[in-house]
Amino acid sequence: QVQLVESGGGLVQAGGSLRLSCAASGTISSIYRMAWYRQAPGKQRELVAAITDIVGGITNYADSVKGRFTISRDNAKNTVYLQMNGLKPEDTAVYYCKYSGARGDYWGQGTQVTVSS
Repeated sequence: QVQLVESGGGLVQAGGSLRLSCAASGTISSIYRMAWYRQAPGKQRELVAAITDIVGGITNYADSVKGRFTISRDNAKNTVYLQMNGLKPEDTAVYYCKYSGARGDYWGQGTQVTVSS
């Protein structure tokens, strides 16, 4: 079993920044992918950003966050980060960390991000 602990969510004004963290523990695969998803009230969950564990790190971003959000990882700590700059009210959602490894997919409990205008 893999456990994911998210942190860094909170309240912020439009234009502000937040940094989300997701620390994975348990039986970690030799190869894994980590990603951030978000789900706003009454909306479908959507992929925000993803990153592989390979050298160079292949990343992927939703069009709505390109140029504003940056995903990164620290493999020594089994932790993935999401730096969120230039936050907009439409970024308000519960953000979930997802781990994908040899034994399957695991989700964090989510952390609330609220952006006021």
